[in-house]
Amino acid sequence: MLIEKLENKIKLALTVSVGSFLTSIVIIGFALFFTFKLIINERKHVYVLDAGVPILVQRTNVEENAEVEAKSHVSLFHSLFFTLPPDDEYINENMRKAMYLIDESGLKQYNNLKEQGYYRSILANSMLCNIKTDSVLLDISNEATQFTFYGTQRIERATSILKRKVVTTGFLRSVNRSDNNPHGLIITNWKTLLNEDIDITPKKIF
Repeated sequence: MLIEKLENKIKLALTVSVGSFLTSIVIIGFALFFTFKLIINERKHVYVLDAGVPILVQRTNVEENAEVEAKSHVSLFHSLFFTLPPDDEYINENMRKAMYLIDESGLKQYNNLKEQGYYRSILANSMLCNIKTDSVLLDISNEATQFTFYGTQRIERATSILKRKVVTTGFLRSVNRSDNNPHGLIITNWKTLLNEDIDITPKKIF
């Protein structure tokens, strides 16, 4: 009887020990899981100092912002390239900034327009050109992201206001971010698909 009681006690002690061990592993597993999840969530927050006071701001993933940044990059380039006041220094500065956002295809189009006397015409006729982004469509089904830009260009002359529909296309490639290229993207193989007049409004001359 004594031996049987000892065996039962040993079995009970073993069962309790194994059960406690397994329970500890489960508790530790849950603790590690929630700790890891907490760390991941905390890394999505950034504290910014405002006059010495830490302010919590939310940081989003790069993937979540990729589409927004791509569209912003395309819009920024077109704004720089097509915003042309009758000011030679302003035009040159805009072209300098725009060339940081595109490959040699942009420089090629700029040189073509320059050879055709387009910029001289703007200066001579005191034309004011700007462009409004209507939409930017992205196709990310391939390795390289392709975009199609739709915009309306406004050309103001002394006697009239001309509006043109502008449609261009190209690809986007990732590069290192810099002060001159804050989105870390560069436009490649840029082409103009459409550039046609859609409306002309004569100015009233008093």
